[in-house]
Amino acid sequence: MDTALVVVLIIAAVVVLAAVFVASARRSSHKREQARVDAEEHRSEARLHETRAERERAAADEQAARARREAAEAEERTHRAGTEAEQARELHERARDVDPDVDTPKNGDREETPQTRA
Repeated sequence: MDTALVVVLIIAAVVVLAAVFVASARRSSHKREQARVDAEEHRSEARLHETRAERERAAADEQAARARREAAEAEERTHRAGTEAEQARELHERARDVDPDVDTPKNGDREETPQTRA
């Protein structure tokens, strides 16, 4: 009976070890599956953030282009204003040159005579 008891104990130990191994394998498999689910959730969230980043980048590029256009328009308007001011100055000079009521003092500046102010 001692031999039979030893055999039963060895078989029981092997069964317990097999049960522990199966339970460990199941737990490991479950952990791997959960890790796959977690990884897919992270990838999905990453794609969402990438989409948002691309949308923000496009909006920023569009805003920058608009700002460059507006700066170019402002520069063009400044140039036109300068041209208009120069034309106005030249026309004022011509008007003074042809105005018979404006005298030319000795220093070269034009000024109105007392007769034209009245």
